[in-house]
Amino acid sequence: MKHFFLASILAGALALPAYAADYTIIAPANPGGGWDQTARSLQTVMQQEGISGNVQVQNVPGAGGTIGLAQFASQQKGNPNALLVGGYVMVGAILTNNSPVTLKDVTPIARLTGEYEAIVVPAASEIKTMADLVEALKKDPGAVSWGGGSAGGTDHIAVGLIAKAAGVDPTKINYIAYSGGGEALAAILGSQVTAGISGYGEFEPQIKAGTLRLIAVSSAERLPGIDAPTLKESGLDVVVENWRMVAAAPGLTDEQKAAVSADIEKLAKSAGWQEVLKTKGWQDTYLAGAAFDEQLSKDVSATEAVLKDIGLVK
Repeated sequence: MKHFFLASILAGALALPAYAADYTIIAPANPGGGWDQTARSLQTVMQQEGISGNVQVQNVPGAGGTIGLAQFASQQKGNPNALLVGGYVMVGAILTNNSPVTLKDVTPIARLTGEYEAIVVPAASEIKTMADLVEALKKDPGAVSWGGGSAGGTDHIAVGLIAKAAGVDPTKINYIAYSGGGEALAAILGSQVTAGISGYGEFEPQIKAGTLRLIAVSSAERLPGIDAPTLKESGLDVVVENWRMVAAAPGLTDEQKAAVSADIEKLAKSAGWQEVLKTKGWQDTYLAGAAFDEQLSKDVSATEAVLKDIGLVK
C-alpha cells in the first residue's frame, strides 16, 4: 500500500507542468504606460501558456527608463530569472541623459512589438490636415507646440524628423515633454498645445469619441481600420515605429541565455501573445539572436544622429 501511495504521488508530480523558471519582470516606468502594459502582458501570457508558473512585475520609474536600467544591471547580475522591458524610448533616454549604463550592460533577448505614432489636434482646432500643421510650422516653428512623451523619446524624435522633412530647423521645434500619457492627453484636449504625438493606442478612445482629430500616422502605409493618411502621403518622407524589447540580466552563461531566449520565443509564437497584439493594436516585430543585436546597434546609431540634429545630444 505504501509503495502504491508513493507511486501515486510520483505519478501526480510528473503530470504537473514543468515550468522553465519563475520570472520577475522590471517595467522601468510608472503603471499604465507602454512598458508597464508590455510587462503585464508578458506576465499574463507566460503564466497562461505554461512558460512560467509565477511571474511578478516590478515598476521602477524615472528618466526614460534609465533608472530602472541601472538598477537592473547592478542588482540582477547573473540572475537568469530577471527580465527588463525596454525599447526605442530607452535608447533615446540613454543618450539624452548621458547615462553611464547602456543596453550593452544587459543581455538583449528580443524585440517584441512595434507601434506607429499618431499626430492629433483638438477637435476644435483650426488645423484640419497635416499640411495645415506643416504650413504653421514653416511660418513660425516656435509658435507650434507639440505635446508628447519624454524628451529624446520616440515622440520627440518623430517631431524632429517631421521638422527636418518639412525643411524646418529641428532645433527650433517647441516640444513639451510630459511624464505620463494622462498629462499629455489633458494638455492636448485642453488646447494647451497645438498638436499631440504618441502611439495610436494612447489616443484611440478620444479619436473615436470625436474629441481629437487624427491628421496623420507615421507608418509606411495606411493602417487597417484607421482613417488617416501617412506622413508620406502628406509629403513628408518620415516613417517612425516605436518598438519594445525584453532583455535579460548581465553575466548569464550561454546556457542560461539560451533558456531565456527559448522561453521568449515560445511566448512570441503563442496564440495568447498573438491575441494580446491584436487587442492592443501592436505590430508583431519579433526579432531575436544575432539579427536583433545587429538591428539594435543600427537603431542606437540612427537615434544618436537624429538627437544630434534636434540638438539634444552634442
